[in-house]
Amino acid sequence: MAKSKAKKEEESIFDALALLEKEMNIPSDYMIEKISNAIRIALKKSNNGNDDIQIRIEPDNKIFSVFIRKTVVEEVKDNGREVLLDVALKYDPLAEIGSVVAIKQDPKQFGRIAAQTAKHIIHQGIRDVEKEQVAGEFQSRHQEVVTAKVDRINPETGDVIVKIGDHDVVLLKNEQVGNENFEVGDLIKVYVVDVKIGDRTTRTTISRTHPGMVKRLFETEVPEIFDGTVVIKSVSREAGSRTKIAVWSNDENVDPVGACIGPRGSRVTKIVDELGGEKIDIIKYSDDLSEYIAKALSPADVTSVEIIDESARSCRVTVPASQLSLAIGNKGQNARLAARLTGWKIDIRSDEEMRAEAEQIADESDEEDEVLFEDEVPESALETEDEPTEDTDNEEESVEETAEEETEE
Repeated sequence: MAKSKAKKEEESIFDALALLEKEMNIPSDYMIEKISNAIRIALKKSNNGNDDIQIRIEPDNKIFSVFIRKTVVEEVKDNGREVLLDVALKYDPLAEIGSVVAIKQDPKQFGRIAAQTAKHIIHQGIRDVEKEQVAGEFQSRHQEVVTAKVDRINPETGDVIVKIGDHDVVLLKNEQVGNENFEVGDLIKVYVVDVKIGDRTTRTTISRTHPGMVKRLFETEVPEIFDGTVVIKSVSREAGSRTKIAVWSNDENVDPVGACIGPRGSRVTKIVDELGGEKIDIIKYSDDLSEYIAKALSPADVTSVEIIDESARSCRVTVPASQLSLAIGNKGQNARLAARLTGWKIDIRSDEEMRAEAEQIADESDEEDEVLFEDEVPESALETEDEPTEDTDNEEESVEETAEEETEE
């Protein structure tokens, strides 16, 4: 016996649920809940707000039934909540005036508005599941390096749309290294910077310029970092140009710098190639601040490091005159990266500048001493011997008077 049309329609719903679960990985239970809510809302709207509704959906048993309960009356005044006795008896032979009967509903009779409402909620449910899936997938990859496939390129903005799994993500132009040129189909490494879940969409930010990308690449290429023997203490980066990375070993028998470089530079070379030739300075971290700052200015040789203000984290570094431009770097890049790596403000001077400054300070000090000496000399020491004093004049007057007295006698 051929299946009834209603039965076939019911089974088609379950087939659709199974397809959604298979193709889009949307759980049937989740969609059943959404469909039930959609039908409940649609029926309530078309029955004057009557929410006494029973919905039964069982995919395993292929059961899909919808009932709305109404009160049996002699005269119907509210079609949504009341039903005549002769109609009620079709659904319940024991129905009587005042009793409540469950009337089976045909989804096709919900009406255009009800159908649109149900469709909207079902679609919203699908979007919600997709959003949750995207959020879950990318949150598990947060701050990780993943492989992406270039899907298309915006020629106007330079933005690149890549595929990560089954999802499209935009790699913005300002998150690309230098003048990278991509072709559709290229496989590239990207760093998942952030995942923000909004009301409608999940926004994922990916980058190839973030310092975290270098850190993750080293963790991938260097087994000693992966197992925790070697620790990355700090990373400073100017994408496409140069990166400085400070590493430390928890095992005194393991050279952290050598481990990162690898046999014949094999490990660091892979990372440099992935970053398009970006230079990488690997330095050994030190708890001795002066030593750490000196190493951070590599490849320049440092003569001394003087802490100027510990609370302000500022210091002065002295280098040989021949090393000054190397310490500062092109447009200040080396000094800038060293400052970011260590977290200290670094004032770089050549030894010649320091000597000249010291000599100038010494000369100024001598001049001040001379002025001070002159100010302290007593006035009596500066008077000449020829100038008569008050006492001398008195003595002369006394002699003259005595001579006159003797003459008179």
